Amino acid sequence: MFDLDKWQEIFNTISKNKLRTFLTGFSVAWGIFMLVLLLGSGYGLENGVRKGFEGDAVNYISINPGVTSQAYKGMKPGRQLRFTNDERTTLSALSYVDKSSSRTRIWRNNLISYGNEYGTFDIFAVSPEYRYVESLTMTEGRWINENDIDEYRKVVAVGRLAYEALFKGKPAVGEYMTVSGVPFKVVGIFDDPGTDRDLQRVYIPISTAQRVFNLGNNINNVCLMLGDASVGQSETVVQEIKDVLSDQMKFDPNDPRALFIYNSIENYQKFMTLFASIRMFIWVIGIGTIIAGIVGVSNIMMIVVKERTKEIGVRKALGATPGSIIALILHESVLITAVAGYMGLVAGVGLLELISKFLPDVGYFANPEINIGVAIGATLILIISGAMAGYMPARRAAAVKPVIALRDE
Repeated sequence: MFDLDKWQEIFNTISKNKLRTFLTGFSVAWGIFMLVLLLGSGYGLENGVRKGFEGDAVNYISINPGVTSQAYKGMKPGRQLRFTNDERTTLSALSYVDKSSSRTRIWRNNLISYGNEYGTFDIFAVSPEYRYVESLTMTEGRWINENDIDEYRKVVAVGRLAYEALFKGKPAVGEYMTVSGVPFKVVGIFDDPGTDRDLQRVYIPISTAQRVFNLGNNINNVCLMLGDASVGQSETVVQEIKDVLSDQMKFDPNDPRALFIYNSIENYQKFMTLFASIRMFIWVIGIGTIIAGIVGVSNIMMIVVKERTKEIGVRKALGATPGSIIALILHESVLITAVAGYMGLVAGVGLLELISKFLPDVGYFANPEINIGVAIGATLILIISGAMAGYMPARRAAAVKPVIALRDE
C-alpha cells in the first residue's frame, strides 16, 4: 500500500543531503551509462564488419592459382599455374561442396557503351552459380543461366550504378550495349549489398567470354559454396583442394605461393569469435563500474543509518517494527538507484542515437546500438542490486535497541 508519509520523509531526507545524494546517484548513473555506451560501441564495430560481409556469402572458399616457389618431382620453381574448366570440374566433386562457380576478369578493354554514353567498368565472365557468392539480387530481368553458358549467348547482367551511368533511367533489359567492342544483350539489372565498386560491374557468361575473347578454356578463379559446413569441415576442404590440385597440376601441396585460398567461413568465424570476446570484456568492465556504484550506495546508506541512529531508536520506542525500519531504508536505496539508473540508461541510449544519426559512413563502424531488452534488464538488475546494497544497513538499523540508540552520540 502506498504510504505518502513515508515517501515524504524519504524525499525530505534526500533534499537535506543534496550533494551526497547527487554523488551517489551519479556513480550509479555513470555505471549504467558506460555499460550502454560500451555495448553500443561494440555492436557498432560488429555491425560495420557484418556490413562488409554483406556483399559476399560467408560460406565459400575462393581459389586462385599462383606461382610455384618450390621444386616438385623434377619441376623447377617459378611456374605460373593456370586454372581451366577442368580444375573447376575437379573441385566441384570435393566433399561438402554444394555449388561451384568460375570467374575470369576481362582486362584487355574495359570500355562499355550504350548509344552515346561511354564508361569504363569492371567486366567479369562468370558461371551462373557466382550469383550466390556475391549475394546478388536482380532488380530487373534475370541473371545469367545455364542456357546462356551452353549456347554461348552474348548476354550481360549490369550493376545498378553502371546501368544508371549508361542508360540514365531508360529501360535497359532487351537493349544491346557494347562490351569491349562486342555487342551484348542486357538481360538483367542487379543490386549488391556490398560496396559501390561491386555495383559498377557487368557480368557475362564464362563460355561466351572464352570464345569471344580467345581465352581458350582458361579461368582465373574457382569458388566453392559449402552450404552449412563448419569451420573444421571447411579446413578439411582446403586441404583436399591442395592435395587434389597438387596432383593434377604438379606442385608441392605445402607450397605457400602455389595457390591463394580465401576461406570465408574461417574468416567470418574469427570475426564473430573476436566480437564475442569484445562483448564479454565490455560486460566485465561495465558490470565492474556498476558494482562500484552499488558499493557507493551501500556505503552511503550505512552513513545514513549511522546519522539517524537516534531517530531509529525513537521510532522503535514508539512501536515501529523492524520491518518498517528496513522498508524505509530500502525504499530510499531503491529510489536513488532506480532514478539514477534510468537517467544513465536514457543518456546512454540518447548518445548512441546521436552518434548513429550524425556519424559519417565508415566501413568498420556502423549503427551503434544496444538491444533495449538488454539495457532494461541491466537496469532492473541494477535496481535489485540497489535494494541488496541497502539491505545490510537496513538490517543493522532494525537490530538497534532503542535504549542503545537513544544513548548514541
